[in-house]
Amino acid sequence: MTADFSQDEVFRYARHLILPEVGFAGQRKLKQASVLLVGTGGLGSPIALYLAAAGVGRIGLVDFDRVDTSNLQRQVIHTTPRLGTAKVDSARRQMLELNPLIQVDTYDVVLSSHNAEMIASQYDMLVDGTDNFPTRYLLNDLAVLSGKPFIYGSIFRFEGQVSVFDARRGPCYRCLFPAPPPPGSVPSCTVAGVMGVLPGTIGTLQAGEVIKLIIGIGEPLIGRLLLYDALDTTFQTIRLRKNPTCKVCSPNPEITHLIDYDQFCGAPASPTEPGDFDPTLEIEPSELASQLKRGIALQLLDVREPNELAVSVLSGAVNIPLGQLAQSLARLNPARPVVAFCRKGIRSLQAVQILQAAGFTASRSLRGGINAWATEIDASMLKY
Repeated sequence: MTADFSQDEVFRYARHLILPEVGFAGQRKLKQASVLLVGTGGLGSPIALYLAAAGVGRIGLVDFDRVDTSNLQRQVIHTTPRLGTAKVDSARRQMLELNPLIQVDTYDVVLSSHNAEMIASQYDMLVDGTDNFPTRYLLNDLAVLSGKPFIYGSIFRFEGQVSVFDARRGPCYRCLFPAPPPPGSVPSCTVAGVMGVLPGTIGTLQAGEVIKLIIGIGEPLIGRLLLYDALDTTFQTIRLRKNPTCKVCSPNPEITHLIDYDQFCGAPASPTEPGDFDPTLEIEPSELASQLKRGIALQLLDVREPNELAVSVLSGAVNIPLGQLAQSLARLNPARPVVAFCRKGIRSLQAVQILQAAGFTASRSLRGGINAWATEIDASMLKY
């Protein structure tokens, strides 16, 4: 029966309808499906656009961030005129301009163990468009506990990963990664950089997995991890096995409800949110400039990666990347105050936590990082 399809829909989805594997039955499944996409950045952009174009009937978007100029190199769902707007609103607008026949829900919040079950209860499957470990473990556990598939994607510089974790039919994310890496050991795209087209490749693959799962065609990446290297344009597939002692999906799980994932991973999912750090750990650019002018004996610690120094430097600072700080504390004098800084003040707050735990009690982070210094103190300095 085709009575539930308008002429507009038939024209719009014609290339699907003539595929024997899809047809009206498959397109109807897409129309009736609901998908929750967490993250509307690099990965989320192609996922959201292709799911909208495919006619997925209801799509939920979760993201707390705002559109920034630095996003536009890869987050193609957003545009220059929408700088400063909520990413979920920007994404929703673009999706409905592409396909006004679908429903797009927005959640301008940080997904947490407090709100995840309520939000996800309205959707059939969960899609990972995130860039942090706390949210990824949260999504996995939520998927296992609610019996839903979790379409995973991850990117780093020139490499990406895709898989489908469905504990009912295969392993979950914790089977592959039982514990998160140490805080700061895996830099984000903000720190390490990312090839602009890479999230397009990985996100499109994720969207393809979602569509296959909804329609019930092909072989989804359940029990398989797809690895992509953009530098040599190669794909590899690794077989995954279910961990019989997995803490969440084994017959006798330790985790039977959502936990505190920031605590579990040792880092917050949204370190830019107010209240994540003690404000007394920060120093204002104006205060630092005043102390330097008065000749106070400070140690300036630049925790950025060496390649970032080509953009901007603070004279007299010692450069120890955040990932090497714990092993390089001997380069600093614990008797002298330390002011750590990075690009925007996020890594340096993590550095201060490391320093204070090691006895550098007089250590603070430059609020807003070297970009804030360039804005408020030295206008000749480049920002990035």
